[in-house]
Amino acid sequence: MYAERPSRLAGAVVWTNTPSGAGPGRVLPDGCMDLLWNEGRLLVAGPDTRAYVTQGDPSSWAGVRFHPGTAPALLGVPAHELRDRRVDLADLRPAPEVRRLTARVNAAADPAGGLEEVALRWVSGAEPLDPLLRHLVAALDAGRPVAATADELGLGARQLHRRSLAAFGYGPKTLARVLRLQRALALARAGVPFADTAARTGFADQAHLARDVRELAGLPLRELLARTG
Repeated sequence: MYAERPSRLAGAVVWTNTPSGAGPGRVLPDGCMDLLWNEGRLLVAGPDTRAYVTQGDPSSWAGVRFHPGTAPALLGVPAHELRDRRVDLADLRPAPEVRRLTARVNAAADPAGGLEEVALRWVSGAEPLDPLLRHLVAALDAGRPVAATADELGLGARQLHRRSLAAFGYGPKTLARVLRLQRALALARAGVPFADTAARTGFADQAHLARDVRELAGLPLRELLARTG
């Protein structure tokens, strides 16, 4: 069973997931990075460019999903180095620190709350997200074209791509595509017909929507909704 709530950390989400049945799980790309707890271990989920399919026996997970672009400054690693990866936190932070954090999260009343406390401590000592990058996320999530957004920000294509790789793990066109997918899925889950969903979220047509869903999520749209609805 999956549940989430807004975090006390601006723009973040705290979530838990305890699968109720066997079989692989599917995590869809969303432009975000997560701090994870899984059966006593701390990990980091990098930004995904396609669906991440979990393997092995079902187990309990908790996480803090950071606003796009926020996590790299907290972890001290460019987002593109973690693209499509799940890594132990000890690979990114000093081992003694990770041992202390793991013990603190495991001793918390619930792991999700413990992770949130860790994230809040990190943010208190980190630089805030560059306002230009925050504007980029907001503009792309609103369906603004990448070229027009770059012009608004006064950034050249190469500079924007380089900064996007470090902050989001991929270039602005991929980020826009991932955010568009999430907007479309939200409408489709709410019962909006697929053709209307495509038109309202910037796809050329329903076939374009279907191709993007299959490529990014790994399943046809109708089957994806039936599994995650």
